[in-house]
Amino acid sequence: MPDDFFGGLDFGTSGARISIINFKKELKYTNSVSYQYGFKNPNSWINSCEKLLDNLPLDIKKNIVNLAISGTSGTLTACTLRGDPIGEAIPYDQACNENKILIESITVGEDHLQTPYSSLAKALKLIDKFGENIILRHQSDLITGWFLKDWTYGEEGNNIKLGWSLIKESWPKSYLKTSWQKCLPLIIKSGKILGQIDTDLAERFKLNKKILLVSGTTDSNAAFLAAGLGDEEGLTVLGTTIVVKKINKTPIKEKGITTHRVSNKWICGGASNAGCGILSQFFSDLEIKELSRQINPSKNTSLNLLPLNSRGERFPVNNPFLEPILSPRPVSDSLFLHALFEGLARIELKGWEKLYELTGSLPKRIVTTGGGSKNPQWRAIRERIINIPIISCKKTTSFGTALLAINAK
Repeated sequence: MPDDFFGGLDFGTSGARISIINFKKELKYTNSVSYQYGFKNPNSWINSCEKLLDNLPLDIKKNIVNLAISGTSGTLTACTLRGDPIGEAIPYDQACNENKILIESITVGEDHLQTPYSSLAKALKLIDKFGENIILRHQSDLITGWFLKDWTYGEEGNNIKLGWSLIKESWPKSYLKTSWQKCLPLIIKSGKILGQIDTDLAERFKLNKKILLVSGTTDSNAAFLAAGLGDEEGLTVLGTTIVVKKINKTPIKEKGITTHRVSNKWICGGASNAGCGILSQFFSDLEIKELSRQINPSKNTSLNLLPLNSRGERFPVNNPFLEPILSPRPVSDSLFLHALFEGLARIELKGWEKLYELTGSLPKRIVTTGGGSKNPQWRAIRERIINIPIISCKKTTSFGTALLAINAK
């Protein structure tokens, strides 16, 4: 009898990846594709999903039983009531300053929502642009709805930045008085079975018609699941942006900090606007690999760069007007890359110092995932600057999403 398979799809900044595991949690298949139209275009996400489904081996297609989706936290898009995307999505790292006074008036005591990077700020901007006869969905929830052909639902973790309270399990009371509350999703806990795949979609891609869609999570929470962190370990995700997370006994509410509930544990952390994205602005992957070999990670460049991907920062400081510092640029490309690595490591250090300030403890070991985790020179520079042992986790975010699918209830 063939294996039952469990699928995880993860949608990032540059593309999407699928991982298929069996009941023993062994990876049986994985594949990734880049976005065709760019990150801000929601049709890129759907197009990438179609490519990944098309390329699945037939024996896997017929035996997937559960499927979960993860996506970037805080990337919000407007859709018609039938789930068709309208215009571009507003990405997680874009600040929306237009409705500052209104946001402060409806989020009294909710400091974490009073930032231009919140999904609430993005939601109000989209409503101003497209009106109230729309639905607002994050990346993961939009794709989950596409599989079901039902866009009713939103997963709790993806909607914290929109105002959902994990403790009260409700939207802020002030939202009840608004005319746009109808644009918000019906919230479901992560890991819950939502329903069966749309029949026409299953037929189109020759998939098992009884696949169950499972309420997903954010990309960094999926990375957390993949890493299998212990209570005294921390997680750094080195993707397009840097994310740091650790387990805490209680939730934290502060600008730039997000608290999630994963596997019945409180996970607090923050995401910078700096990360691998700045490296790819200057160098190809092959150039980074070759130039890294010329770096002596035990030495300090004495260059003090602030390598944000663009203007503005979310964490460890919350300042939408903060400018990157990318000069003076040395003649040597390897020295410049070395200095960028150091600048990114200092941002990560400040992130851990911020979490120490809020939680009273530092991790005894940092587990790293994401593309940047594969670079040994960067890892050595990070260990020198942060002064905490660092190990790399080879399991991908989509593997963590597949673990959600296997444990669905």
